[in-house]
Amino acid sequence: MKPKLAEVSQLFERFKAALVRNDFDTSTNLLSQLKVLLTEFRSLPPLFEETPNAIHELTIASKLKPYYTDARNRLPSSPQEYQISFMEGAYNRVLSARQTVPHDTYVYFMDLLAKTVRDEIAGCSEKAYDYFSISDARQVLLFSSDQELLEYIKEEHPDWEIKNGLVFFQKAKESAPCREIPSLQLINETPSSARELERIV
Repeated sequence: MKPKLAEVSQLFERFKAALVRNDFDTSTNLLSQLKVLLTEFRSLPPLFEETPNAIHELTIASKLKPYYTDARNRLPSSPQEYQISFMEGAYNRVLSARQTVPHDTYVYFMDLLAKTVRDEIAGCSEKAYDYFSISDARQVLLFSSDQELLEYIKEEHPDWEIKNGLVFFQKAKESAPCREIPSLQLINETPSSARELERIV
């Protein structure tokens, strides 16, 4: 084996070992050395050609534990965590993350995300229930006080009614009446539409 090729092979193995033991400083350093050494070859070294998984391993290794997943640098991974929590429907996790944002720049976006989460919950609650007690609505919409809930209702859902300690969604339901689907008419028109299409084709 040529000396350069042996050096690349050893460096690659050391890089994988450093990555497995979570030594990010060493693995970052070794990866940069490995990139420099690989630029000296006109094509992939025989090491990588003989073992087609070596390139695949290098790609996976660099993607599995890149620098941004390091515990000391939490910034870029947080949005993915929030997105996953939102998509899973773990809204309480998203809203509680507001108190533990990794940087002050996140606060504005977390407020927008919290509003989106509350709007989503409010829309589902509106369709599923006729009314809630104020305490239940506060708990479901994840507010810490009744005052915050009342402000939210006043600003975002003025069509909701508050009477006798209850939040009524009925007014919102009545404002958008459901229309019946004319099923008999559709059934009768379908065969003639099919014949027309058949004739055209």
